[in-house]
Order: sequence, then C-alpha cells, then structure tokens
Amino acid sequence: MKHITILIVCLLTLISCSNEKTVKIEYDTSIPQIGFAVTDLTKALQLKSYKIVQNGNLTIKFELEANSSAPQGFKIEKVSNSEILIKSSDINGLMYGGLELTELINIGKNINSITKVEDKPYIEKRGIKFNIPLDVRTSSFDDSGDAAQNNIADMWNLEFWEQFFDNMARHRYNTISYWNAHPFSSMVKLDDYPDVALQDVCGTTIKPQENGNYWNVPEMPSTKIIANLKVLTKMTIDEKIMFWQKVMKHAKNRGIAVYFITWNICLNGASPPGPNWENEGQVGKYGITNDYKNDISKDYLRKSVKQFLLNYPDVTGIGVTAGENMRTPMNDDDKEKWLWETYGLGILDAKELQPDRTVNFIHRFWWTDMKIVNKYWDNYPDPFEMSFKYAKAHMYSAVDPPFYKPFAEWMKTENLKSWWNLRNDDIFIHRWGDPQFASDFIKHLPFNQTAGYHMGSDGYVWGREFISKQPATPRQLEIDKHWYNFMLWGRLGYNPDIPEDRFQQILASKYPETDAELLMSTWAEASKIIPQVTRFVWGDWDFHWQPEACMEIWNDLKSVDKFRTNPTMEGSGILNASDYVKAILSDEDIKSITPLDVVSNLTTYSSNSIKNADKLLAGETSEELKQTLLDIKSMSFLGEYYAHKINAAVALEFFKNNGEASHKEKAIDHLKNAVTSWEKYTNINVPRYERQNFARLRTFDWEKQLETIKKEVDFARNIKTYEEEKGSSKK
Repeated sequence: MKHITILIVCLLTLISCSNEKTVKIEYDTSIPQIGFAVTDLTKALQLKSYKIVQNGNLTIKFELEANSSAPQGFKIEKVSNSEILIKSSDINGLMYGGLELTELINIGKNINSITKVEDKPYIEKRGIKFNIPLDVRTSSFDDSGDAAQNNIADMWNLEFWEQFFDNMARHRYNTISYWNAHPFSSMVKLDDYPDVALQDVCGTTIKPQENGNYWNVPEMPSTKIIANLKVLTKMTIDEKIMFWQKVMKHAKNRGIAVYFITWNICLNGASPPGPNWENEGQVGKYGITNDYKNDISKDYLRKSVKQFLLNYPDVTGIGVTAGENMRTPMNDDDKEKWLWETYGLGILDAKELQPDRTVNFIHRFWWTDMKIVNKYWDNYPDPFEMSFKYAKAHMYSAVDPPFYKPFAEWMKTENLKSWWNLRNDDIFIHRWGDPQFASDFIKHLPFNQTAGYHMGSDGYVWGREFISKQPATPRQLEIDKHWYNFMLWGRLGYNPDIPEDRFQQILASKYPETDAELLMSTWAEASKIIPQVTRFVWGDWDFHWQPEACMEIWNDLKSVDKFRTNPTMEGSGILNASDYVKAILSDEDIKSITPLDVVSNLTTYSSNSIKNADKLLAGETSEELKQTLLDIKSMSFLGEYYAHKINAAVALEFFKNNGEASHKEKAIDHLKNAVTSWEKYTNINVPRYERQNFARLRTFDWEKQLETIKKEVDFARNIKTYEEEKGSSKK
C-alpha cells in the first residue's frame, strides 16, 4: 500500500510538471533596449502564471536580422509549437516587438494562439515637446505658471526621467525635444567663462503674479527673480553635467533621441537679467549681453554650443528660434548671420574634434525669412530640418488644420521636411481620450513633408502633477495621470490604423471592474467637447484662448459679448454668431455649420457623457477610474456651459440687430443656465483640484470665475442694440 501511494504521488508530480507553463527568453543581455522589453515581458508572463526558466516548454527569442523589417519595425512569428521569434532589423524595432508581445499577453491573448504579428512606423520620429524649467535663472519660454515652479526640482531627479522615458518607449515615442531659452549656463562649464556656470538648482521666493512681466518676461527671468533666489537642490556644475549624461544615456537606452531647442537672444545666467528695456546699458558676466553686435557674447555662445556637444555624446540634435528676443534693429540677415556664427560654428567646432559625430539641426519657421536661412545654412553638413506650429497653439481643435499649407508648398521647392510642433495649450487638467480624433489628425499630417512631430505645451510643464488635493506619494507623473492621452498620440503616430478594439482591450485590462466598451465610447464623446468649442471660439495662441478656463490674457473670462463676434477657426466651415444672424436676417441660404449646430453637438456630447459616466460610477471603480470618470463628467459640464453661452451669444446678436425683447429674455435664460452648468463644473473640481496660475494667462480659480460668470446675466439685461449704440456715440 505504501508503494502504491508513492507511485500515485510520483505520477501526479509528473502530470503537474508536464502541465506547468514555463518559458525561456533568449536575448542579448548587453542591449539595454531589449533588456527593458524583456523585463516588461517577464512581468506580463508571470501575471499569467508562467514561470521563466532556463529550459521551458516555450522559447521566446529576440533576434536582430539585417533587412528583416522596416526601420523600427518588427515581426513576431510562431516558428514552431515551442518557439516564438521576435525579429527586427534594428534594436528599437526589436524592443517594440517585445513590448507588443507584452501588451498582447496583458490584454488576454493566449500566447499559444499567436501566429504572426507585423508592424512598422507610419511617422518615423514621434516626439514629446518638453519645455524644461532647469532653474529660475535658466527658464524655458515662460515659467511664471505653477506648473513650472512646482517642477524645477524634479527636472534634476533621475528617477523621474527613468520613469518618464520608460513610459515614452512603451507608447512608441522615440524623441524628446527639450525647450529652454539658454540651457548652457546650467549644463556647461567653460574654461574661458568659468563663472557663468550656475552652481545649485534655484527657485525663487517670488510668487507668480497676474502681471507676468512683474515675475518674468518670456524667455528671460526678471531682476526681481534673480534678487530673490532660493536653493532647491545643492549641486555643483560637475554634478549637473554628470546628471544629464545619465539622463541622456537612459533616453538612449529606451531608443529616444534627445534634442535641445532654444529661443534667442537670451543668454540667461550670463547676460544681465530682465528684458532689454530693463537692462539697457548694463553688462553681465565677462561683458556678456543680449546685444547681437557683442562679439564677447557670440564667442561665449559658440564655445557653449561646442562644449555642450562634447559634454553630451547622446545629444542627437540642436534646434533654434530666430526670436523672440531678436528685435529691431536686427533684420533677417542679422538674425541668421548671428545664429550661424554662434550655433552653426559651435557645432562645426565640436565636429572638428569628433569628425564622426552627426548633429541634426532644426530651424524653426518663426520670425524667419527662409531665403536668408538658406544663405547661411545651405551647406550645413548634417540633416537640416524645419519646425512649424502645425495647429498654432491648439492641437485639440480640428483634425485637419489648414495653417501649414503655404509652408508645405515652399518646403517642396527646397526639398525640406518639417517637424510638426503639435502645441497643446488647450487641455492641462482633464484626462482626454479620443482615438479616432488622434488617428485622423496623424493621417492628415502632410506625409511627404513630415520629418516627425513633437507634442507638448508652451505654458505648461508635463512633469509631475501638482494640483490634486488627494495626491499619491510621490505625486503622479503627468505622463501617468494622462496615460491614455500620451499612449494614443504615441501609438497612433507609430500606426494610425490600430483598431479601436485594441484600445478597448487595453482599457479592459487596466480597469477590469468596469464596462470597457462603454468607458471608451463615453471618454471619446466627452473628449470631442473642447475641440468643438475651440473651432468655434478661435484664438491663435495660448494667451488668446484657454478652453478649460474660458480665459484669455486680457480678462479672467472670455465674455459672452466676445462670443458674438470672435472669429471661428480658419477652415472649420463654422459661422460665428454675428455672421449667422446676418445671414438669417438677410434670408440667405446657409450651407455652413451654424452656431446652433455647434450647440446641438455640445449638448449631445455632454448629455450622453454625463449619463454614461454616472452609470459607470454606480459600479465598482478603482480610485484612478473614479477620477477619470469625474474628469469625463467635468468636461461634460463644461460642454453644457459652452452650449448655453453660445446660445446666449446668438440671442444677444439677434437683439442687437432687431431690438426684439424676446431675444434678450432668451439670452438671459441661457446665461442663467450657463451659471448653473459652471456651478456643476466648479462643484466637481474644487474638492479634487487646487486652483493654479497659468503661464501666459492668469490664475484659474473655478469659484472666482463663477462670480464673473454670474455678472454676465446683468450684462445681458443692460445690453444695447446697434441703433442705441449709434445714438449714444452721436451724443
């Protein structure tokens, strides 16, 4: 009997071992990109109860093979019942293949059912534009917002960048462009100008003010900032250089190219602080100023560029702006000559010491005469590309913005390509997610003139979130809070034809407690609200229009009065309220999109999203899903507000034209409803989010804005007709 028992145990052990799910992963351990993908793959397999062993039932093999795929492309193939092969012609493609297999496992795909998967990039270079506040002494474009001031210290946190780059790679981004007016003072030490190198990382005791020029001017800190420094991190310049070498190495190890893009002439940390009118006649360290005729300044910058490249072998390229501080009496020839004699010659100096070094160059199309650009840069030895603000400051507007078309025609004649600067100065607070919008947007980029794209903001730093009233510890990275948004723009840049059911499966994997199909459709519908509003209430730049706050630089609130006459987005086919009313009163046959069509869309998006978000909130939710659904509801209340406000603008325009009191009464009713919607918008956000100062704008406070919105009702009561205004002007 004892022998029978032992035999049964042995048989059960053999059966158990034969059924055990074991995997062997073969890869070149010396390649960090592949090691990263294998780490993610291992975690995914272990979550599905696979064991990683030396001799498994299944082998997953990573293999580099010349000409086996397009650059950055990959193939995943089941070559036998016991082997899956991931193959690519390059390292990044092999990493992406590993990450793809990882995702398939995470979303529930049976690994044994995978036979063949193949993919390649649609857009070659897919980037994030990161305005980086290195220090209040070396600012990005405008660091007066709370986003910049709350993130300076984290720019010098290696763990932050490791997490950031890991997520970029997972989302298939392969470029980061750091934007800073003059990073060199914080990143370079020169033998000829040793005292320019900034020790420590500094913030300021001065708080941002509504008057931005009191605090700083774009690209340049004011004298008040420099006079009120506080040390955030103790670091020598040598430690700073070592830090950024590590950061860039990690970027390289995730397949991410590093660019630095500057504005000019802003020799921050070396020249006197403040704008030209404030420091006229003053000189900085070693006689350095922002005067383009100053030969010392040119020598300093040329040597800074050279040393920057020598310090950082993992820098892929440098970009420049022929502005914003290149003003009269500089002409276009002066600008390009200065840029060539500083950046151009500095790069050539570095290449003389490193003849095999390639330094890609990006010249922004901004305050620029392209004929003169060619005069100085035509013989640049390495890749030379342009950069253009594709949707001006509002990528969340239309999928086919028209602004690039004349520029694209010119580029054809010069055989040039452009990085499309996808400016998001629309959505900072809310979690956005509309796969169809992102896919259509990417597909509308002019493919043959596209070098790549970099997506980001001018007045916001996508570092660590800083407004949550119930924050995680440490606070979430913005790329984690807004993971779906960042994923969509990266993944759809790589392949804009990813089927929507893949994103639904990703949502189901992340939020298994909810109805992923309903979540995805609700999220997408709510995410249509801000683009629809921005097409109607157009303003080219960030300070013209911030839709989450209904704000412009001149006023806390963009008024209902402005909603009557504000231009709509070029190419949108939308009539503003004024033109619509004129057409109605003239009995015209209207073929354009009307304000009432916009109202109908907003009402539909909002009501559907609120109803469905409430349905999802009634079920079980994680804290992250709950906050996402509250963001969806918040965007929907904002959509309600705008629908009522546009209705009021139309009614007021009718009243101003014909004086019929019924129109004024309708406007008053619509504005009262707008107050109610903004109250809901306030009530859902004040318990969750702090108010914040927006760079380039003003302080956004939901409750303060509500008081201003209430005053619009009285404005409508007292509004005059056009005839009454004429009479008043005659008097």
